[in-house]
Amino acid sequence: MSTLEIKDLHVSVATEDGPKEILKGVDLTIRAGETHAIMGPNGSGKSTLAYAIAGHPKYEVTSGEVLLDGQDVLGMTVDERARAGLFLAMQYPVEVPGVSTANFLRAAATAIRGEAPKLRTWVKEVKGAMSDLDIDPDFAERNVNEGFSGGEKKRHEVLQLALLKPKFAVLDETDSGLDVDALRVVSEGVNRYRAGGDTGVLLITHYTRILQHITPDVVHVFAGGRIVESGGPELADELEKTGYVRFTGSAADAAVAEASV
Repeated sequence: MSTLEIKDLHVSVATEDGPKEILKGVDLTIRAGETHAIMGPNGSGKSTLAYAIAGHPKYEVTSGEVLLDGQDVLGMTVDERARAGLFLAMQYPVEVPGVSTANFLRAAATAIRGEAPKLRTWVKEVKGAMSDLDIDPDFAERNVNEGFSGGEKKRHEVLQLALLKPKFAVLDETDSGLDVDALRVVSEGVNRYRAGGDTGVLLITHYTRILQHITPDVVHVFAGGRIVESGGPELADELEKTGYVRFTGSAADAAVAEASV
């Protein structure tokens, strides 16, 4: 059984005034078959955690470990982490002009699998995955994310997830910018991935609406660069009602929470 272990992770980012510590000792273990949701206010470090796991050069790990099946991934390049079984669905997927979606997906699958998939089998595999996500087949010939709507970009992220089948998927606010129908389709795609085998999910979100479609095993509250509380799905329901005020002490959060009840 695969395991992703994050141990006492500290991460800084460069600013005009010098390095600023964002993550201040994160400890988290996810086992295959588990879905963990991270919720927290803006600026708490949720996306920093996602990018640090993936190896974004902007974020400097100053101490701690990220272990995939006991192997420290922090010494790996971004592509080595992907081949080892890590996947990041980005909050803001980037456009890649001049590269068709079809070529991008096949190149990615070739890198992950170690050999190019047989064309006839691959075409059938891609068409099936696109159909599951209600993606127009014509998108395969369009440049990666270029001219895509927000919902189309998020579906494309989940399409990659379906085809690459990583050991662990980090989904950074995959629900942001989705309407009700797109949220359902994307959530169903994530659930198919979860049901497909020895996999784990780290789902980062602000809101509980995606958790109505993807049921987490554990919910973590992120505040001040660390996990401050963990619980079952009922913790997300509590956050929906009360906000993050008891973790942040913010009067503004309290007012927002009171108004939403």
